[in-house]
Amino acid sequence: MAEEEAQAQAIALAEERFIAAAGPGGQNVNKVATAVQLRLDVFALRLPPEVFARLKSLAGSRMTAGGEIVLTARRFRTQEANRADARERLAGLIAAAHRLPEKRARSRVNRLNKAERLEGKKRRAAVKAGRGKVTLD
Repeated sequence: MAEEEAQAQAIALAEERFIAAAGPGGQNVNKVATAVQLRLDVFALRLPPEVFARLKSLAGSRMTAGGEIVLTARRFRTQEANRADARERLAGLIAAAHRLPEKRARSRVNRLNKAERLEGKKRRAAVKAGRGKVTLD
């Protein structure tokens, strides 16, 4: 429930700006600003600290030092499609931050595997120990 509320709140608080898209597209690229830059102040969402930390790591370089997430969508040729794409990506990012990571189960090594691994290490150490400088005595 909190996840959907956060997504809806994020989309409502997000600030959209249309910018000129780069790349091929003929005269349309020069005339129409079809790419969307979506900016969201994460502190305005009032997320729990653990969700905020996950969101910060998931966003990576898309999060500024001031706590804003900046997403740029320029995959499509129309403003509407790029706007929908940016909003969908933002919602996905927030949904992923709300999901708890699965706990990693510790692997259990049996006695034979442990002995085999240690024996392999000893063989490898012996090979490496034999690689010294050759002295002519």
